[in-house]
Amino acid sequence: MIHEIFIIEDDEDLTLMLKEIFEHSKEVIIKAFSADTIAEHLLDVPALIIINEDKLKSKTLLDVCKIIRSSEDNSITPIMVVTSNDAVEHKREILREEVDFFVKSPIDSECMHYTVRNIIKLLYRNRGISPLTKLPGNLPIQSELKKRLLKKQEFAVLYFDLDNFKAYNDTYGFLEGDEIIKQTARIILKNVNADENIHNFVGHIGGDDFVALVTNKNYEEICQNIILEFDRKILDYFSEEDKEKGYLEVPNRKGIIEEFPLVSLSIGVVEVSRGRFHNVLEIGEIGAQVKHLAKVTPGSAYAINRRQH
Repeated sequence: MIHEIFIIEDDEDLTLMLKEIFEHSKEVIIKAFSADTIAEHLLDVPALIIINEDKLKSKTLLDVCKIIRSSEDNSITPIMVVTSNDAVEHKREILREEVDFFVKSPIDSECMHYTVRNIIKLLYRNRGISPLTKLPGNLPIQSELKKRLLKKQEFAVLYFDLDNFKAYNDTYGFLEGDEIIKQTARIILKNVNADENIHNFVGHIGGDDFVALVTNKNYEEICQNIILEFDRKILDYFSEEDKEKGYLEVPNRKGIIEEFPLVSLSIGVVEVSRGRFHNVLEIGEIGAQVKHLAKVTPGSAYAINRRQH
């Protein structure tokens, strides 16, 4: 997962240092903004915002903090202040403005590396991350969708759902079912990020539902590759007898045996173009409809709701 770090300063002293510290990391992106322009960049929700107080010219530190906290999406984004002013009253004043971390300059680069790394790891564990798949959950998914809509970006939303998964759990148990969910997450993540597009995003809505946001024009090929890999690997989770039959026999509440096909994957795709949707709910409604079209097709399948001009 890509983590963006915003640096706020009116020159690039700290920015250059952090870019050097994380130059070999594929998971951290450093972006620098002046204090004057920070408000326009808060449509994005970074993993961390670092303010270099010693290099602020146009605004005070407290003004910058208030701008950040006035952004609804960044109301809980952690803020780190780097400053040479370590007076006790100044620290208290900063902390009252909901600053989370105070770092005294000059900075030791190695300490800074581990501090930033540990903050990101803490966020990753606690900020809406699925404990089963380690993928972002509902809060980050909604924030990512909202951000892209506000920035009028064009992208495709892929909604994933496992078919006949309850029948599998009833037959093999929840622990085995969890293994299928984790395998599905790995397959989606691998194929969505196959070309290392840093703007793609994969989230775990919950249970056997996943979502991916992709900017690739070849999202249809991504769907095809996911289905091919899923249909091949899902067979590892069935007994030879069930694979040979091609279905599961599960007693219903009345004790009558019912037959269910093996687990398959349905994908509903919604193309999001500029101005087509006004909010996240509209995308979700269309996503549910198009995913239903995929689910009524036997076996693994995908359906696409394309742009309407």
